[in-house]
Amino acid sequence: MMVCQARQRGLKPIAVTFDRLPRQLFDPTFHPQVLSTLEEKTACLKQLGVEEVIVIPFTHQLAALSAEAFMREILRDQLSVKLLVTGYDNRFGHDRSKGFDDYVRYGQRLGIDVVKGDVAMMDEQMAVSSTVIRHLLTDEGKVEAMPDVLTRRYTLSGRVVSGEHIGHSLGFPTANLEPDSQEKLIPASGAYAVWAITDGYRMPAMMNIGTRPTFKGKQQTLEVHILKDVGDLYGKSITVEFVSRLRAEQRFDTREALIAQLERDRQATEDILLNDK
Repeated sequence: MMVCQARQRGLKPIAVTFDRLPRQLFDPTFHPQVLSTLEEKTACLKQLGVEEVIVIPFTHQLAALSAEAFMREILRDQLSVKLLVTGYDNRFGHDRSKGFDDYVRYGQRLGIDVVKGDVAMMDEQMAVSSTVIRHLLTDEGKVEAMPDVLTRRYTLSGRVVSGEHIGHSLGFPTANLEPDSQEKLIPASGAYAVWAITDGYRMPAMMNIGTRPTFKGKQQTLEVHILKDVGDLYGKSITVEFVSRLRAEQRFDTREALIAQLERDRQATEDILLNDK
């Protein structure tokens, strides 16, 4: 919407964001679980036609600005904004007490047209929001819903590090992933059908997120089994594109039972990805 409106008016479409969540400034113990890193967010916005992404450091001085002062000092004076497209429920300013009608009124005084973005709905009762998306991912592992609510597949990037080689001993060698960002949200524990992207190649894979209860594990691991021989992956960067959740994490009584389930997971993954090119 913003890109279309900007082009219709002969304006440059830009996106303005902060370098951190406001809560991080006031609560050093807060560790956010973001849906997109700043780099991912920037890449997505540019794919949508945004020509420039401006990242503003969120400081105590900025946090003290009222909504009108922010629009005047930052948007008008520094960025020369002529058209402001806000989220459907967006609020800004030091007390967040002002709303869309106030922004329109301030804009009229400042020479900024203010427009409200459209509401994206999951169904007739629920609007799409980051809270809803986080619930779907962390509580239910519904990665299948992401193309609808996030408008793209959910991804997770990291570097391959050394593991305990349990997967190799089972006949399912895995790449153990260390996320690039500790703030990136990890979907619910379980097995997933995914695409693994490395060195420019997109390969079918299955991924397990969990603590490996069959082997009495304690720490969460992210293990990717690529369904073809790709050689040594240690130290390489992999981006995982989640397609479908196969099952929740399970504990198996024997290695044989686990191997049999992994075989079923592999077949399910092949079936799912066969029609997902």
